[in-house]
Amino acid sequence: MAAVGKVTIGFSKPYVAKYTVSNGAVTYTDCQKMARGVSVAVSPESSDNNNFYADNIVAETDSGSFTGGTATFTVDGLLQDAEALIQGLPSADADGFLNYDDDQATPYLGVGFIIEYMSDGVRYWTPVVLTKVVAGQIETNAETEGESIDWQTQEIPFTIFKDDTAKHRWKRVGGEMASEAEAETALVAALS
Repeated sequence: MAAVGKVTIGFSKPYVAKYTVSNGAVTYTDCQKMARGVSVAVSPESSDNNNFYADNIVAETDSGSFTGGTATFTVDGLLQDAEALIQGLPSADADGFLNYDDDQATPYLGVGFIIEYMSDGVRYWTPVVLTKVVAGQIETNAETEGESIDWQTQEIPFTIFKDDTAKHRWKRVGGEMASEAEAETALVAALS
């Protein structure tokens, strides 16, 4: 398919899992769906190229490399268990309340999602995992319902890091899968 190019036509299934590392081996636990996905924006940053000049031309160069970045997920509203995981909150009280307090300990996480592509009229789905992230504080915005519904969404900001593997991965991209369900299975497996 890649020979004819591809166009992004969809985003879905944002998942999150707790990140841990032991002796350079990364594992994920507590994989769960965040919410229904609306959009994602991944903005990587890299160092500048490091050029060596000789005889007034570039004689040697060391290309820039990934240094960090951000990802912003827009969802229809976090599921409560996902909010607790992402923000590092203790489990909900017996009355159902999550407590944002001194016990909050924001963890490292892995996050993933599915991108739907079209190439030469054929649709396919690709799972993507950002291997190590940490969430920022999540804003709460709401507006009263008027004569018509104003659909409201929630943004979850993440800072992207290199993971603790030998190659310091920051992103993994799956293959071209024939269905969203197949891509979701692969995504959950990568975050479990």
